[in-house]
Amino acid sequence: MKKIELEVVALSHSITQTHSYAVVLGEVNGLRRLPIVIGGFEAQAIAVALEKMNPSRPLTHDLMKNFMTAFSIDLHEIIISDLQEGIFFSKLVCSSDSDTIEIDSRTSDAIALAVRFGCPIYTYENILSNAGIIMDDKGQTTTEEPAEVLGSITTEGSKDDLKTMSIDELNKLLNDVLESEDYIKAIAIRDELNSRKKK
Repeated sequence: MKKIELEVVALSHSITQTHSYAVVLGEVNGLRRLPIVIGGFEAQAIAVALEKMNPSRPLTHDLMKNFMTAFSIDLHEIIISDLQEGIFFSKLVCSSDSDTIEIDSRTSDAIALAVRFGCPIYTYENILSNAGIIMDDKGQTTTEEPAEVLGSITTEGSKDDLKTMSIDELNKLLNDVLESEDYIKAIAIRDELNSRKKK
């Protein structure tokens, strides 16, 4: 079966499930998007790696990468291999000096590791055609399905709330959320601070 390469294009709150997030994977050199609902911890793990943040303590996925590296195990690729009743199933394709094996994984964990290892993410045509959303050139959906999460990382409070805060207030809030290790909110605050520096 031919594999289709995907890349992470967005991470946002899910509008259909409370306290959930969604990671949106985009077809490389294509217009299809694959939204996958994930938990908050997994969203944070993906966001930290995407933004190249260095938490004060290693997160679980950092620990897993360190463990694999220490024992000379390389992650070559992940494959989103199945979709059953709305649940995605994935495999990690790993190798050591003597063997290559596939390990079952939750898709959110597989993506968090793929971002850390810089390895490709793949799926199959039947999964992308069943669960994907087609985008036009302007980033609008061309199917009847709602585009659940096709923006960038956002916080539970709207970005408008951040826009009303002073730079000092934003810096204090940034320190607070970093102290509580809420890296998703930290990214949104940092983006707001950076946008003001450009003005």
